Amino acid sequence: MSTLDPRLHAFRQDLADAALAGQVQAERFVAPRLMQVIEPVVTVHKAPRFDAMQLTQALFGEEVKVFLEEEGWAWVQLVKDGYVGYVNGNALSPHVVTPTHRIAVPSTFMYPEPNLKAVPAIPLTLNAQVTVTAESGVYSQLSNGRFIFTAHAKPVHDAETDFVAVAEMFRHVPYYWGGKSVQGLDCSGLVQLSLEACGRAALRDSDMQEQTLGERLLVNDLDGLKRGDLVFWNGHVGIMVDDRTLLHANGHHMMVVAEPLEDAVDRIAARYGQVTSVRRMAF
Repeated sequence: MSTLDPRLHAFRQDLADAALAGQVQAERFVAPRLMQVIEPVVTVHKAPRFDAMQLTQALFGEEVKVFLEEEGWAWVQLVKDGYVGYVNGNALSPHVVTPTHRIAVPSTFMYPEPNLKAVPAIPLTLNAQVTVTAESGVYSQLSNGRFIFTAHAKPVHDAETDFVAVAEMFRHVPYYWGGKSVQGLDCSGLVQLSLEACGRAALRDSDMQEQTLGERLLVNDLDGLKRGDLVFWNGHVGIMVDDRTLLHANGHHMMVVAEPLEDAVDRIAARYGQVTSVRRMAF
């Protein structure tokens, strides 16, 4: 039986990624088809049902590998972070356009014309990827014919420098399991989208982040922490804003809050246990 993580490797009993041949057992192997997300925010489900749990989300412009399309559902792997799940097939396009810019603010809109009063205005969120084809005053036209406010986007390789400052823009955003947008996000989603805005790739779930991000620090009395340190529990992660304050999306407040680390440690211990590690990011 395979020891590969099914969250990051596309394999089922009946079907698997051709790249995994020889590593897993499956009835057949297929090479994926590359497609692109064309909806603002798309749920990645655990099963091909709209009531199945949300594992994560894919944002506008993201590329996905599609292994199977059936009954309106696509079994996919996100190219950016490797996550595997099921998405509504109507949210994908086979016409993949190379992005030129990323949305660099928590939320903005695509308009049908370069006019702030134009409707319908379609929301886009931080890290959505767009392709700019022309500029019209303070607006930029996209490859889909819509317009965005130019100042709300940056070239795809123009990264932010302070991921904590990015995360702080999401204070009071509601907690949403599997979410990673201003409409709602969870603890690891906040970490991932903030790091990605700074050009730093991050895996999706907190256990993956704990294993792969930064340098592990010794955890004793939690003294000596600094801005940008990541504090992990079993199933939870937060970002240090300074040496005493933790920023995190959490189910206790049901939103993103900044609170004294000491308070969070005492409260979280009852559910998740004690802090399991602290990771220091280097930029």
